[in-house]
Amino acid sequence: MIEVRNLWTQFGEFVVHQDLNLEIGQGEIVSLVGGSGSGKTTLLRQMLGLEKPTRGSVRVFGEDISRTAHLQETRNRWGMLFQHGALFSALTAFDNVAQPMRELRTLPEALVRDAVLLKLHMVGITPGDALKMPADLSGGMIKRVALARALALEPELLFLDEPTAGLDPNLSESFVELIRSLHQAMRLTVVMVTHDLDTLFALSTNIAVLAEKRVIAAGTPEQVLATPHPFIKQFFLGERGKRALEELHGSRHA
Repeated sequence: MIEVRNLWTQFGEFVVHQDLNLEIGQGEIVSLVGGSGSGKTTLLRQMLGLEKPTRGSVRVFGEDISRTAHLQETRNRWGMLFQHGALFSALTAFDNVAQPMRELRTLPEALVRDAVLLKLHMVGITPGDALKMPADLSGGMIKRVALARALALEPELLFLDEPTAGLDPNLSESFVELIRSLHQAMRLTVVMVTHDLDTLFALSTNIAVLAEKRVIAAGTPEQVLATPHPFIKQFFLGERGKRALEELHGSRHA
């Protein structure tokens, strides 16, 4: 689904990525993790075609995303959930989800209406709440409406930026379960940036660790944790990491 080859990203004298390589296969849930300044968000923006690498290539669905002549068609094949939802404040929840469908200018309004209500139902938003403005929605509901909008065009690929940021533990857990169920039902490939270790271990089939301007480890959580690198030990095997791993193992054996 995504292939990053020999990627260099440089801003003036500052090098963010240097010979970075990464592959993301169909159906995986891949988490991009790393310290502050490791270039996770920059890499995500390059996958989305919002920034061009200095050298190397980022291919999505086989297309070099910085050189393709069909960028908008390619973008219609993925969805993006922004960290704080990024809903249009002047539109209702319903109209926020309808926006990507209406931009196609090919769908009759009756079909848009049914599709929007279906997507909102999939994420647990009622028709009554669909008529509310974003200012009248809770943080958890904003995330769900934003997820419905990301899924509006039946994407094959879903990008998530800190999906559980700002949610309390109970809401975070239910949102993780929602993403897991949608991943299975819609056969999605998911790329996620997260600092939350509970979310990371609960959802990821694979993890890519960014450090030293490159991917220092990529694979299943077990493979990554077995990589002998100081950053991995510090990031995953501190007190927070141990707690998250214990909870994960406990839920698997429950």
